Amino acid sequence: MLLQLFFWYFAVLRALPSKREKIDIIPDFIAVNITGLYLPAPVVESGFIYSVIALGVAIVMTLIMKRWAEKRQLETGQPFPVFWTACGILLLLPLAIFAMTGSPLEWTFPEFKTDGPMLRRGFQSGSGMVLVPEMMAVWLALTLYTAAFIAEIVRAGILAINKGQTEASYSIGLKPGLTLRLVIIPQALRVIIPPLTSQYLNLTKNSSLAVAIAYPELVSVFAGTALNQVGKEIEMIFMMMMVYLTFSLATAAFMNWFNARVKLIER
Repeated sequence: MLLQLFFWYFAVLRALPSKREKIDIIPDFIAVNITGLYLPAPVVESGFIYSVIALGVAIVMTLIMKRWAEKRQLETGQPFPVFWTACGILLLLPLAIFAMTGSPLEWTFPEFKTDGPMLRRGFQSGSGMVLVPEMMAVWLALTLYTAAFIAEIVRAGILAINKGQTEASYSIGLKPGLTLRLVIIPQALRVIIPPLTSQYLNLTKNSSLAVAIAYPELVSVFAGTALNQVGKEIEMIFMMMMVYLTFSLATAAFMNWFNARVKLIER
């Protein structure tokens, strides 16, 4: 099924712009032709690092504010608008520093050459950035394929919570949004996380199927390019296995840690 999605998206993306002439999605901004999807590319200038530092400071401030809000609610029973306050801090502080430093970020836009023979027409190198059809096919296929499974896992986790929990939360005056966030989701996570961990591991391994449409990912690099250069099959395959094993163990370790944090603690 996943291979069929790969090939279907790849065929559609190749067939849509069937020649080197461009198809404008947003004129002079976003365009596509047979070589890929062309987008504006950011050019970082001196002083942009201060905006990055401001974003880091805003994240730290948000975490401190969240802890303070939780402590305040436990002591007084009054909730604090954490979400909207966090959004304001994360947006306004970096934007203020960005404006104060003279907006140190420029954009280069895709430039298309229309004169000359057909084979020489196309987008100029160094103008904008390009997403090749192979990469877009991999991204779309993996995203939609995995999202379908994750959506079913989340749906099953929410339905596993007895509706009496919802009715009880309504009876004490909680609104539907607060009921979902404070009552349903915390309990549903205990059902959702174990199968979600398996799905994330499957996603890591399914990315290797991109070699079927000649996209240069880990399998093609280790078992293709590197293997042809050094000619040592066992070593290359072992290195490839170790990379996938590292990714899988790191994913499993993080999800197990997260599962331990949300699980029901018995007394």
